[in-house]
Amino acid sequence: MVKSFARKETGRIEAFSDGVFAIAITLLVLTIKVPNASELGADQSLSSALLALWPHYLAFVTSFVTVLAKWVNHHRIFTFVQRSDHTFLYLNGLVLLLVTFLPFPTALVAEYLLHPEAKVAGAVFSGTFFGIAIAFKGLWHYASKNGRLLGGGRSVDPQHIDQITRQFSFGPFMYLAAFAVSFVSAGLSVVFCLSLAVIVGFKGWPRK
Repeated sequence: MVKSFARKETGRIEAFSDGVFAIAITLLVLTIKVPNASELGADQSLSSALLALWPHYLAFVTSFVTVLAKWVNHHRIFTFVQRSDHTFLYLNGLVLLLVTFLPFPTALVAEYLLHPEAKVAGAVFSGTFFGIAIAFKGLWHYASKNGRLLGGGRSVDPQHIDQITRQFSFGPFMYLAAFAVSFVSAGLSVVFCLSLAVIVGFKGWPRK
């Protein structure tokens, strides 16, 4: 009965988290502004106005791929986590808080990427990704330490656990580097974050 209850609670965590991820990733598209017809000059076409929105497209794609990668990794964590407690619930809540916040720095960096204050916007953008990476590391560390919340038996391969631990340990340092780069070039920092999302999110899965 205890195991059945624990797994049911884990399922509720996953369902709630999936809903938050879905809302956050959907809201990102709102950071792309539709060109206002009344603001188009006589010598400006709609196509040129759309091309001028490239900072918004870059910020949107970077955040979308990052949220998608984080959702994939979140799902990956819960293939091993079979139990939960209050601390784990709040740590998962911290992850969801930062993911939900992401549309704001996305809109911020899209608006200011070509502005003199671009470095500040880039720092907020990459700093949010750094915070998310730290939150994921804390979530996994708490769940996996001494197998606290992980399933037992032959279904859990220690090599897989070690591989995930290494990956989550690696992520925060790379996003910290992206944060440092933002003080040199906001655009380069955004591209760095996009590259990290692809690498961290879609590589390194254990092979069966």
